[in-house]
Amino acid sequence: MTSKISLLILLSTCISMAQIKYPITKKIDQTDNYHGTVVSDPYRWLEDDKSAETADWVKAQNDVTNDYLSKIPYRAKLQNRLEEIYNYPKYSAPSKKGEWFYFYKNNGLQNQSVLYRQKGLTAKPELVLDPNALSAEGTTRLMQFSISKNGKYAAYSLSSGGSDWMDVFVMDLDTKKNLSDKLEWVKISGLAWQGDGFYYSRYPKPEGSALAAKNENHQVWYHAVGSSQASDKLIYEDKNNPQRFHTLSTSEDEQFALLYISDRGKGLDGNALYFMKKGESTFSPVVAEVSNSAYSFIDNIGGKFMIQTNDAAPNEKLMWFDLKSKSMTEFLPERPEPLQGASTAGGKLFLNYLKDVTTRIYVYDLKGKLEKEVVLPGLGTAGGFGGENDDKFVFYSFTSFTFPPTIYRYDIASGKSSVFRNPEVKFTATDFETKQVFYTSKDGTKVPMFITYKKGIKLNSQNPTLLYGYGGFNVSLNPAFSPLLIPFLEYGGVYAQANLRGGSEYGEKWHEQGMKLKKQNVFDDFIAAGEYLIANKYCNSEHLALRGGSNGGLLVGTVINQRPDLAKVAIPQVGVMDMLRFHKFTIGWNWIADYGSADNAEEFKVLYGYSPLHNIKSGVNYPATLVTTADHDDRVVPAHSFKYAAELQATAEGSTKNPLLIRIDTNSGHGASNTKKNLETMADIYGFIFWNMGVKELK
Repeated sequence: MTSKISLLILLSTCISMAQIKYPITKKIDQTDNYHGTVVSDPYRWLEDDKSAETADWVKAQNDVTNDYLSKIPYRAKLQNRLEEIYNYPKYSAPSKKGEWFYFYKNNGLQNQSVLYRQKGLTAKPELVLDPNALSAEGTTRLMQFSISKNGKYAAYSLSSGGSDWMDVFVMDLDTKKNLSDKLEWVKISGLAWQGDGFYYSRYPKPEGSALAAKNENHQVWYHAVGSSQASDKLIYEDKNNPQRFHTLSTSEDEQFALLYISDRGKGLDGNALYFMKKGESTFSPVVAEVSNSAYSFIDNIGGKFMIQTNDAAPNEKLMWFDLKSKSMTEFLPERPEPLQGASTAGGKLFLNYLKDVTTRIYVYDLKGKLEKEVVLPGLGTAGGFGGENDDKFVFYSFTSFTFPPTIYRYDIASGKSSVFRNPEVKFTATDFETKQVFYTSKDGTKVPMFITYKKGIKLNSQNPTLLYGYGGFNVSLNPAFSPLLIPFLEYGGVYAQANLRGGSEYGEKWHEQGMKLKKQNVFDDFIAAGEYLIANKYCNSEHLALRGGSNGGLLVGTVINQRPDLAKVAIPQVGVMDMLRFHKFTIGWNWIADYGSADNAEEFKVLYGYSPLHNIKSGVNYPATLVTTADHDDRVVPAHSFKYAAELQATAEGSTKNPLLIRIDTNSGHGASNTKKNLETMADIYGFIFWNMGVKELK
């Protein structure tokens, strides 16, 4: 009998649209002892993504899932509408280098955005680099494009199939032809020019597959244009601390190299910061030790570094670091609102603050005097304002849930904004509305949430409602437009985005309340968001779907274990599902700073108590669940989702009336590797949600 036949004997009856027979996943006798607690891990073999057995399992699961999804009668209708609304030109804000303005454009349905440039703002654009021409499926992505100070060369990085690994190339910008330079095994890296070369970060070439790489001994190198990688100069490494990140940037005038060192594998959430003056060979500390405080270089002005930090300032503040005295003094103190970012351009300082999850932009002079607030089009999210010190104007973008990203030109002298590029999306924005509510979580904390829907909605508890959350890693879910959300709203859906603890919405304190031993606060916040939507009759539990990706996939997996009755549908995407072993795969040790580690006895108890893989219950009715992952995800490796789906089917299929499926994309990664795959994924997610809420046709 072949391994495929022995592995994939079909079993189980689960009624939804038709009988679903899940592949039986074999169990092995594997246990681990964590501080005296013995934990079974019967699907450990699925961690080997290169084995024939795993490949057979993936195919069998995809066959079951594809068969189910193919029978949803409006799957094609959703796909067509998603393509239609996504098909409009999308532009990035331009960046200036010499007499050229560089920008990205996607004509509509191109798999990857294309890089263009133009002389002046009214000249005809010319093509610089089209990633779509670099692979048959359009899954090669242009990740970075860094131009030398003299504008002669550009270093750029490409990733393939959704991987986080990058190859770096060098382009002659006069001819727009590549030189012979090629750098491999680059990850977590900038491309920072200094003179006729640039700094970058890489790992030693791993043994075996990229997914199996340990990601240890992160090194900084200097590459001279026109040379081979073998001749690059090693600038910094720390073999005694193999799980540290070492990244480097340079100042605008290229007089200083700034070295950032973080040690998240040891649970530290901040960084050390060093500098090296051009022509020197050793680094000097701005902050010598890694701690839980973060420091970032903004600019060098008059013999001082402007530094942004959360040291003794949870909402962040600006400091001066004097290069002569090596002392740090306060420049601008923290405010009640968290500082999201700072930049200089045209001799001014632009500060981006967040007030109740919406952007405020203030302009200061370089002595710290507030000059004006940038008048934005409304409540939403703005970003940009970067430039060089002799610029007369800067660009920024503004967006909100029903406000497509619009690019503005901001005149620094007058303080006035004008529309530079206004997208033309095939929908009527005035048909929809968004409101922000503040609901109460389990411990009494007020949590903000945005709710978007079609005007005239009836609060009858029958609206298909999609609740999205993340809640971790100091990431804020700000208002932003997604054309792929509009079809869901058009067909009667309600979209709710909860700003859970663990993010940066209210500064570092908000983040700390949702990390490590306090992670349960995040799950409580998400559950309370669902209960708010139900109590206020947007939906009932039969019309609520939960969705989140990566850390948000962990969120959804945990919540449906703790409250399987809360929602009808669950969409955990590329989730961190095995909280006891996440730090053993690729870059997973980096997350210890947010999650803690099972190697720590106290943290193990918390992790084991909520780990999605280890808390699946029998005898309860789980929501209709569609797990999504991809074969090239080397950030959250697909084994997380493989093991979770196998355990969910084996433990809960006997008592669950809803489908428990996994959708495994190919040649894709932590996010969809091209536009086509993104559209297909969203059509399947929306179809799965609507169908399992009893929607027989879309009107």
